[in-house]
Amino acid sequence: MPQSPESFLRLIHRARRGRLKVYLGYGPGVGKTYQMLLEGHRLKGQGVDAVIGVVETHERADTASLVLGLDAIPPREITYRGVHLQEMDLEAILERKPEVVLVDELAHTNVPGGAHPKRYLDVQEILAAGIHVLTTLNIQHLESLYDTVERLVGVKVKERIPDWVLTEADQVVNVDLAAEDLRRRLEEGLIYPPERAAAALQNFFRTQPLEQLRELALREVASVLERRGRTEGTSIEAPDQVVACLSSKSPNAHALLRYSSRLAGKLDRNCYALYVRTPAEERLDPETKKQLGETLELARHLGATVFTFQGEDVAETILRFAREVRAGHVVIGRPVPRPAWRRLLRPSLVDALVERATGLALVVVDPLGPAVVAAAERTEKTPETPRAGEESEPAVRRASAKAASKKTDRLAELLRPEWTFFLQETLSRGELLERLATPLVAGTRLDLADVIRALERREREASTYLGTGIAVPHARIPGLAEPRVALAVLRSPAGTEATIELTFLLLCPDEHPENCLKLLSDIARLAHDPMRRKALSAATSWNEAQAALSA
Repeated sequence: MPQSPESFLRLIHRARRGRLKVYLGYGPGVGKTYQMLLEGHRLKGQGVDAVIGVVETHERADTASLVLGLDAIPPREITYRGVHLQEMDLEAILERKPEVVLVDELAHTNVPGGAHPKRYLDVQEILAAGIHVLTTLNIQHLESLYDTVERLVGVKVKERIPDWVLTEADQVVNVDLAAEDLRRRLEEGLIYPPERAAAALQNFFRTQPLEQLRELALREVASVLERRGRTEGTSIEAPDQVVACLSSKSPNAHALLRYSSRLAGKLDRNCYALYVRTPAEERLDPETKKQLGETLELARHLGATVFTFQGEDVAETILRFAREVRAGHVVIGRPVPRPAWRRLLRPSLVDALVERATGLALVVVDPLGPAVVAAAERTEKTPETPRAGEESEPAVRRASAKAASKKTDRLAELLRPEWTFFLQETLSRGELLERLATPLVAGTRLDLADVIRALERREREASTYLGTGIAVPHARIPGLAEPRVALAVLRSPAGTEATIELTFLLLCPDEHPENCLKLLSDIARLAHDPMRRKALSAATSWNEAQAALSA
């Protein structure tokens, strides 16, 4: 089948993006930076323009010796709160544009005032410029492992990155070292100075925590290899998706989300985060509203697609959503203990779900940690579902290699020039819906008024604001053969400020709801890719919008 010019354009943009190679370890001193520098020297010896963007030697002589002989981009000099600091110079790297750049400590938090708050976002911009990146990462810096690492090691890891950064890497190399050898290196002063080594041996570098972290790293890399070894599947459309149920005052929302993310990654399925807003929650107090906002933002950070529904019967709303997304697992927090007489008068949400859920695995997460304290197994067996009391497998989070590689190509394929708008005037919500829906129904038997009513009805059921300046009104339309997408890039008139920068309007076939869910997932990924979102918001033509969606 001949390819369209737009398809070829997307291939060009994908080819321009740099490749990412991650050296993954389980702790300081295993040799990640050393191996990265060795690779830099090998590439330079083969005539590749490889330079150092930033390397932290931590005064380790063997590592510092490998810095010699490689060109380095001088760091930015910054004074922050009276302290003189050095940071990687992103602008200088982009201007120098080497073939390969070495960027140590991917999870590093940048000093405020730079282009991005986190180094992994700097790396995303470097990759978008077509520069290949070698980088290092410790397993404990993955967001979904935060609770697990705290329990194993007793350390709250402050610097964390979304799991998708590792999932989307082109190569992941496990830098392994036996725990006994790592402790011996510490004792010999090869990792920390002697005055720090003694305390480290009694804390982070105890044998048992090191072995557990090592196992996490080994199994994580094995999961990456297993995932890439599979034939291309249909994880978006397949059953057994994972739904994480959130509430405005959940005491264990973060643990629940991380558990759900790991479970979805293990099953190679998507993770959906669902918050059902009851009439009593129409007006939340500021503290609860802030807590809910942080919870939903963490869900997006973990790669989940977030939905907000309205409904009085929370259990029925959850089950309706689970059926729509073809979920196999519903993850919910354990309810606060209540007297038996009160449970008889008003069953808890968990009790209601157990009674009504059929064909689902109901996973109840204990508020004290992400241990599974109850599970109602599905009638159809699912592969390797965690048993009661077990940790979730350290598999890469749910974003499948297939979904990650395609990114937002489907949106680019569906978007047409006549369905793309660049608006500077101020429109009401109803006017904008009509402006976007009118060309989508042109040439069909659909009635514009019926479509608008369907969009408004769906809007009353579920929020379509992704929290990052992107609105996605959508509806399932009977009789529609293929999904249709319209896009409005909104620019505020001078002197005004808009909360929405991009609006996607989706019309999806009623018979295949998974098509709409896949497009929503694509838009959610776009919403949290700062480079593509920035490029799309700045687009002034259909070609520029296509390039941003296909990058």
